[in-house]
Amino acid sequence: MNINFDESFLERYSRNILLQEVGIEGQQKIREASILVIGAGGLGSPILLYLAAAGVGRLGIVDFDKVDLTNLQRQIIHFTPDIGKPKTLSAKEKILALNPTVEVETYNVLLTSENIREIIRKYDFVIDGTDNFRSKFLINDACYFEKKPLSHGGILRFLGQTMTILPGESACYRCIFDAPPPPNAVPTCSQAGILGSVAGILGTIQATEALKFIIGFGELLTNTLLTFDAKTFLFRKIKLSKQKKCRLCGEKPTITELFDEADVVCDIAKKE
Repeated sequence: MNINFDESFLERYSRNILLQEVGIEGQQKIREASILVIGAGGLGSPILLYLAAAGVGRLGIVDFDKVDLTNLQRQIIHFTPDIGKPKTLSAKEKILALNPTVEVETYNVLLTSENIREIIRKYDFVIDGTDNFRSKFLINDACYFEKKPLSHGGILRFLGQTMTILPGESACYRCIFDAPPPPNAVPTCSQAGILGSVAGILGTIQATEALKFIIGFGELLTNTLLTFDAKTFLFRKIKLSKQKKCRLCGEKPTITELFDEADVVCDIAKKE
């Protein structure tokens, strides 16, 4: 491992390097790592900023949306002048302003079963920051087939949840949820609302999980669903297990190739 660093490198990352669990070698692992963040919105914003600040060598950003005014309440990587700009471009500009040593690759596309495997296979770790069930199941399945570790995250109103998945070793998203919910069962953030800072709480947890995996310290949220309620700040760890009957990673899988789940439509009125 190359551990020859210039003075500016040592100064920029000195607070990381001071940590016994990180040190020079850990910071080198971060510099050599590649992480793909899918979604440059509420979750993706803090994830991307903290990973860039930490010195991740290569960051990939997937998002096909443009910045609009409603995003600015929680999507802190985007600023008012960015309205109308592709989120991938807006995010890349902020990352490079924060840390110009980071290589940034952007994918201004809608992920489908046709393109996702080619994109994710170039990265060491994948983070799901999306806000719809179609994407979450597609990402989970693609990471399983490509053997890519994955951080799942979801937020709504005052609630957040996350789990880390090591394909073939730990419970996957389908072990827990199997399939998208029926129509009108779960509203989206645009329908039910989301306290902006809740996205920040969960996004920083996901970024931390990615760094722990890359460096190789601590206990990952594998076989564990971490949930929290910002109203009470009650955090819970729900123990999970790999399901033998899982249609994807079980003993007799019935999902043997990627497919696109139907979009889940919800007409539930906004509450609270």
